[in-house]
Amino acid sequence: MLICANNTIVASLLENVDGWDGFGRIFAIIEQCVHIADAECGGVPAHRSTCCDSDVVFDSVFEPVFWTVDYITRWFGTVFVFLVVVLTSSILAIAYLFVLPMVFRTYSTAWITWHVCYGHWNLVMIVFNYYKATMTHPGHPPTVKNDRPFVSVCKKCIIPKPARTHHCGICNRCILRMDHHCPWLNNCVGHLNHRYFFNFCLFMTMGCVFCSISGRNLFLDAYNAIERFKHTDVEKPGVPVTGMGVLIGLLPPGQTNYQTAAPPYTFKDKMINKSIIYMWVLTSTVAVALGALTCWHAVLISRGETSIERHLNHREKERMEKLGRVYKNPFDYGRLNNWKLFFGVQKRSHWLTRVLLPSGHTPPGDGLTWEAFPVKKDVIPV
Repeated sequence: MLICANNTIVASLLENVDGWDGFGRIFAIIEQCVHIADAECGGVPAHRSTCCDSDVVFDSVFEPVFWTVDYITRWFGTVFVFLVVVLTSSILAIAYLFVLPMVFRTYSTAWITWHVCYGHWNLVMIVFNYYKATMTHPGHPPTVKNDRPFVSVCKKCIIPKPARTHHCGICNRCILRMDHHCPWLNNCVGHLNHRYFFNFCLFMTMGCVFCSISGRNLFLDAYNAIERFKHTDVEKPGVPVTGMGVLIGLLPPGQTNYQTAAPPYTFKDKMINKSIIYMWVLTSTVAVALGALTCWHAVLISRGETSIERHLNHREKERMEKLGRVYKNPFDYGRLNNWKLFFGVQKRSHWLTRVLLPSGHTPPGDGLTWEAFPVKKDVIPV
């Protein structure tokens, strides 16, 4: 897999292929990249080296596997989105139908106000950010000629790739500042919707933790009630009376069964308790799993890198250590500045209007050019 890194040569090549189409353009770019790679390898043909041969063999052998995984993930994306909507709606239905009436009967006015206000704010943030994360395209590099700088040419799209841009095999497009492809969104997470994705994970985790903590006592009561129901179900609703029992008059004339008392619960009671147990187990599980993912992405944002860049930077750091040198992420502006750029905070009021409230503003920059190795100062003095 050869990466053409000489911007000048590749740009001049792309400018001269207006009249070409199809394979002519592809072969011309690949041939030029091979000549560049040969020159950088000291005259040794890079396309005949062991490294390149192994890459070609690996791609050729596993291409059907990659294609199958991409196709399945693309198809299941709609199913995963459907699951998110259904599971979230089921929790909301239980909360509105069963939990809130209990809260209104048992809690004080102050606690009711807190639960209602916080719960609905959290719900609005979840719905807004999930909708925006799924419906906002992550950002794509231009497909027409332009003067923007780039670092390589995508071997699949055959277009210039700006810095921090990667190709998604599932979307089959290059994504600006790509983080990963999320099947739960059925969308790539990139420059334009990364903030929505992180906010959705954050507020969904907060909502699940809220339900888990506030519903703990309800869960324990429901679980104990279900256990009592199980013991009660062991008793038979009727015990047959025959033989001497009929003769001595244990039952009224014509009755052959002794009827026990009706159970102290109804079908509705059982369903309510099972629903509360389901809500607590689901929200607690999601809080742990999604909470771990949210913390990991928070660490990446603090470092100014994406999930893909994390692996690339780690590999580059190991390579530089072997050479006795220190590698530094060129897009790390410092923890606070990284968060300001990520949320688009440009003044103090934006911490409220753009972080704690729904906001559809676009991120700073166009995702095509990035300032590398910035001076140690506040990028946004807030």
